[in-house]
Amino acid sequence: ASKKVIDSVIVATTASAEHAEQFGRIVIQDDGGRMMPLNTFSSMLLRKLTRSDTYEGLTADQVMLSMIENPIIWYNAEVLYVKKGNDSIRNIIGVPSDVKTMSAIDFFTKTGEYKLSPYMQDAYSAVIPTAFDKDFTDIDRRLGLLNRTLGGEILKIFPKPNDPGNKWLSYPELNESGFTGMDSVYTKQIIPLYLQSLREAKQTGNYELPNKLLEGLTAFQRNFGGEIMPSEEKVDAEIYYNKHDVFKRLYYLYMMVAFFMIVFIIAQIFTPNKVLAALVKISVAAVIVLFAVHTGGLIWRWYISGHAPWSDAYESILYVAWATMFFGLAFGRKSMLTIASTAFVAGFILWAASLNWMNPEIANLQAVLNSYWLMIHTAVIVASYGPFILGFMLGLVSLILMIFTTEKNKKKMELNIKELTIINEMALTVGMVLLTIGTFLGGQWANESWGRYWGWDPKETWALISIIVYAFVIHMRFIPGLRGRWFFNLMSIIALGSILFTWWGVNYYLSGLHAYQSGGDLATNYIFGTLAVIALLGALSYFKYNKYFVKKN
Repeated sequence: ASKKVIDSVIVATTASAEHAEQFGRIVIQDDGGRMMPLNTFSSMLLRKLTRSDTYEGLTADQVMLSMIENPIIWYNAEVLYVKKGNDSIRNIIGVPSDVKTMSAIDFFTKTGEYKLSPYMQDAYSAVIPTAFDKDFTDIDRRLGLLNRTLGGEILKIFPKPNDPGNKWLSYPELNESGFTGMDSVYTKQIIPLYLQSLREAKQTGNYELPNKLLEGLTAFQRNFGGEIMPSEEKVDAEIYYNKHDVFKRLYYLYMMVAFFMIVFIIAQIFTPNKVLAALVKISVAAVIVLFAVHTGGLIWRWYISGHAPWSDAYESILYVAWATMFFGLAFGRKSMLTIASTAFVAGFILWAASLNWMNPEIANLQAVLNSYWLMIHTAVIVASYGPFILGFMLGLVSLILMIFTTEKNKKKMELNIKELTIINEMALTVGMVLLTIGTFLGGQWANESWGRYWGWDPKETWALISIIVYAFVIHMRFIPGLRGRWFFNLMSIIALGSILFTWWGVNYYLSGLHAYQSGGDLATNYIFGTLAVIALLGALSYFKYNKYFVKKN
């Protein structure tokens, strides 16, 4: 009942969506110094707090505006999502295990003591954080973010006069900011004046005055901080990106088209006809359209951020999905099964990017990444993951085709398996060449950044291991006893493990100079299950391969 009452008060006292949208156009500076429309921060804030893009039907901008206007209500609103499966926090807070959301006030005793305080030092200082530690640090950071927002500290909208670092200030920081003269009068009055006009506007329905005050604030920002503010066009572009993030939809569109395309192709293998052939061609056209949208989304993000869209964990996943689809289309021009398989795995990769543990927000580059080598080294080495993932998928499909081989269809199956294996070998070869080139380019960047070409850093070492692994897989055909399509396709699946550890595992299990590329949590719970599935798939496919494709003496 309390939650319903608080939520009803929030909805009833919130400004219109139209005015909140204009409020979201105000430019702010985040803690990393990035200039962005307030809409970007409000979207990120709501997503981090609630794991949703809306709250009780309110947009992120409406929620942000309500928080600034009525912080006391939001301290009592159950807006903090708590992860399922770990009841440690719920037990400490004193709420039932089925509670999904909590309020900020729930985390404090009646005397104002922070209930999680006894556990935080151990959680933050853990060398290898446990799931327990991660849950505690996650909720603590999100609670701190909410507190700073409700206190107004996060709303850095005022350019600091004559500051060499172009620092901007929030309203609570003005007293210690050094503002003088008429500017100090404006900055200290604009927020109270705006909130007062907003209260009157909600009663009358006329938002003309608060709209003008927001326009005046934007003009003030342009006057005193225009040299680092994004242009109006860039603000429009970023808000459009926030509202229509194509990557949130692309994954299921890729997978849906891939599913139907695979169905059509399999049906065509057994009963070829013109209708199925036409449906396959339509599916290919749909995949090409989705790839074009995927490309446009990356270019759009590049324009907004001002740097290449492969600088962090989230962006690298978007880029690897793009590279996978690119090489799938390049190698699969005459193999529809390759295109369908690639579209499915590209969708699966984008699905991973959409999960809650990924951080999709755009941020400024860290100093070590602010280099033209990001365009060269990272683009090449991360692009190499695309052919390797393509090889994994083609190997998987080949083994599945072997499992479904019978005496009647073995000729068609052999033809398709042979085709996929040839494309698989081409993909792995291209991937290994790109990985090798990227590793050498990384040595050049390392010399510029750290004064040495090679230092056996974990990331460097595992890149070398991956090169050796794939060199072995590609050259197995020269080793008696290791030849054959079954073993090659199986090894193309297993070999991807070295790439996954290079890409993700190093960041979470080993410490090194490449720690800045980490982000999110590594899903270790699925590793053993995946290995078991691969072992079962290998055993079943080997039985059929040995029965139908190995020539008996």
